[in-house]
Amino acid sequence: QVQLVESGGGLVQAGGSLRLSCAASGSTFSGYYTGWFRQAPGKEREFVATIHWSGGITYYADFAKGRFTISRDNAKNTVYLQMNSLKPEDTAVYYCAAGATRLVVTTLDYSYWGPGTQVTVSS
Repeated sequence: QVQLVESGGGLVQAGGSLRLSCAASGSTFSGYYTGWFRQAPGKEREFVATIHWSGGITYYADFAKGRFTISRDNAKNTVYLQMNSLKPEDTAVYYCAAGATRLVVTTLDYSYWGPGTQVTVSS
């Protein structure tokens, strides 16, 4: 059974940093993309970043470029999202998603989802 579990969320002041982790079990997702999405209250879930299993291909939403970094450690079967210079508008539940066969930014193309971790940025 494939499972994704996010961790690392919390409350941080504006300008601070957090590192989210997504630990996978039941599959190594070899050859697939793993991504991060987020959903703020009253808004649709939106794409944040994605990374290929090889680690050699990454892609970011415009708001994440220069502030967020996605990476992975295949030995630990874990994907990370380092978030720096956080802003109050980054407040959301952050979800890890896996199983995309190509570089995509839509939720429908990811087969597996974690339960999410709350990130709150205070002003």
